[in-house]
Formats: sequence, structure tokens, C-alpha cells
Amino acid sequence: MTNTSISRFPVPEIKDLPEDLRDRILAVQEKSGFVPNVFLTLAHRPEEFRAFFAYHDALMDKPGDITKAEREMIVVATSNANQCQYCVVAHGAILRIRAKDPQIADQVAINYRKADITPRQRAMLDFAMKVSARAYEVDESDVETLKSHGFSEEDIWDIGAITAFFGMSNRLANLTSMKPNAEFYNMGR
Repeated sequence: MTNTSISRFPVPEIKDLPEDLRDRILAVQEKSGFVPNVFLTLAHRPEEFRAFFAYHDALMDKPGDITKAEREMIVVATSNANQCQYCVVAHGAILRIRAKDPQIADQVAINYRKADITPRQRAMLDFAMKVSARAYEVDESDVETLKSHGFSEEDIWDIGAITAFFGMSNRLANLTSMKPNAEFYNMGR
């Protein structure tokens, strides 16, 4: 293992990883043209890597009434509140691409309340921010507000689960001092 500037913890070489991790990382590299640093950083602990990405994929890749772009909005807004540079930059790039809007990620990251989003999306992000900072205050009125915007109970679970998962991810990224890849900054612009 070598320690590089992408993490304060050891970062394994791709060639030294278990085959399933190596295959996943190389597939991501082939699709995107680079290896996002989160893959290399979390590969330091293979079992946790597998669990992390299994839950990530279950939340972020599923079909449903919350679009993939809206899922990324949740990540960007809450990651900014958690001061996670890696997730704001990386998921901001994904949001720009999925929304086909070069400005939306910056707007959502800086102040989603002033972003060019729909009232439904604002309600979604209001709820996500409450779950992120004050989950103990979530009550039936929050659920009813979301339902009035057309969200189902499953959608509401998804919003909360994405928020909670990325709260953990934000903390791991800050713990490891994970650096965003330079490639993310220009994607979707």
C-alpha cells in the first residue's frame, strides 16, 4: 500500500486489490475515464468498500419517482451542510450531467432555497436538510408536506435514506481528508 495525497490513510494499488474490487474500479475507470478517489480511498478496507457501494447503488441507481438528478441534489445540498468538499464536488459534477444544467449544482450547493428548482424539489431538499441536521425533529407534518408535493411513503424513505447514507459518507470523506479528482471540476459545464 502507498499513501498518496488523496487520503490521509493508506491507499492500495489497484493491482493489489481483491478481484471484485479491482473489476469494479476498472469498470468505473473505463466508463468515466478516471478512477474517482472515493473508490481508491475506501478500497483500504475491502469489506466496508463492498457494503458501502452496495448500499450506495441500492439508493442511487434504483428506478422511482425521484429522478437520478434529484437524488444528486439531495447529496449536494446535504454534503454542503456537512462541509464535505469531496461529495459536493463529485456529486455536483454528476448532478450537472444528470440535470443537463451546468449551473444547478453550484446553485444547490451554495443555497438551494435560491436555486432554479421546482417547489417539489425545494420541499424535498427542505426535508433532506432537516433529516441531515435535526432528524430528531422529523414528524408527521414533514411527511404530510412531502405527500402534498406528490411524494409517496417510499419516496420519503428514499430521501431520508440518501440523506443518512451521505451523512456517513461525508464524515468518512472528512475523516480521510479525501480530495476530489481534478476531473470532476469541469464535468457537465
